[in-house]
Amino acid sequence: MGMIYKRGNVWWIKYYHNCKSIRESSKSKSKMVAERFLKRREGEVAQGLAPGVVYDKITFDQLAEGIIQDYKINGKKSLVRVEKSVEYLRGFFSRYKAVQVTTPMINEYVLCRLDSGAANATINRELAALKRMFNLGVRQTPPIINKVPHIPLLKERNARKGFFEHSEFLFLREALPQYLKGFVTFAYKHGWRLEEIASMKWSQVDVEQGIVRLEVGETKNDCGRTVYLDDELKSFFLDQWQKRKTVCNKTPYVFLNRKGDDRVKRFDKTWKKACSEAGVGVKVFHDFRRTAVRNMVRSGIPERVAMMISGHKTRSVFDRYNIVNDQDLKIAAQMQSDYLNSLGGHNLGTVPTASAKN
Repeated sequence: MGMIYKRGNVWWIKYYHNCKSIRESSKSKSKMVAERFLKRREGEVAQGLAPGVVYDKITFDQLAEGIIQDYKINGKKSLVRVEKSVEYLRGFFSRYKAVQVTTPMINEYVLCRLDSGAANATINRELAALKRMFNLGVRQTPPIINKVPHIPLLKERNARKGFFEHSEFLFLREALPQYLKGFVTFAYKHGWRLEEIASMKWSQVDVEQGIVRLEVGETKNDCGRTVYLDDELKSFFLDQWQKRKTVCNKTPYVFLNRKGDDRVKRFDKTWKKACSEAGVGVKVFHDFRRTAVRNMVRSGIPERVAMMISGHKTRSVFDRYNIVNDQDLKIAAQMQSDYLNSLGGHNLGTVPTASAKN
């Protein structure tokens, strides 16, 4: 049984958890407040929960260490990114206990980051890390915190919408050096990420059948993937395979650098120069990913199959890349006009004038 007692003018409570006595200040001069506080603590113990005083001791830094440890244990590829997010979060929250982190405080953090010039998407990644910290704390056995604060996210308005028209791709490919032509062709047709293509090895390729595979764990979302090469790409892969047989120091990679002694790595300057020469404006390599999705859908490939080829795991991301442009809208207007005209009656292609009506 617990009890209340006074220390000076403040009432304190005493109760037991796991056969150990715990003393807490009610921080009040009211006996009634202390009695209610004691009942709440005894109720927590009766339900098998750790009393709130246990959670009150957990610091924000302890939660931060928890998420870093989780990412390392699970071998997550985004460890560097989450470490950077945690660094910013610690700069603001490090002096607080976990229970002190509230929604108004989080909103204050967001305002500070916005004032510093951080983009909405960047702040959202940091808030996602914050939420993950608290979720890990709640799910532990035993839990080290008992609740997750509401963490509102910002609306992201900085999503890129760039893509290549087919003619732009052809001009760009022509402007690129020979060692990158097959590289960008694969990206344009299949929408794989740059690193997935650059790290592609011959052990993933069935040259005769024209099949390329990414095994589970080799992709960003840890899902395996298989694609079949068309005649153009199959010819390129066969050509590269034949050249490889004549080289003494063979590398395991399919796409090699300019010297041919290692995989393709950074080619920022070459890319910018080619974009300028091709007259395609400011483009980024990731635009190939958006373009591949759009072209697959336009060509009639079922969306589920297109997602399997490009490696999109969630429907929302896939929809964001299936971009509609002005040409799509013009085609839609013509298709609707053709359909309405096929219904018969007045020709909807010409609006009758006032004199025609009379």
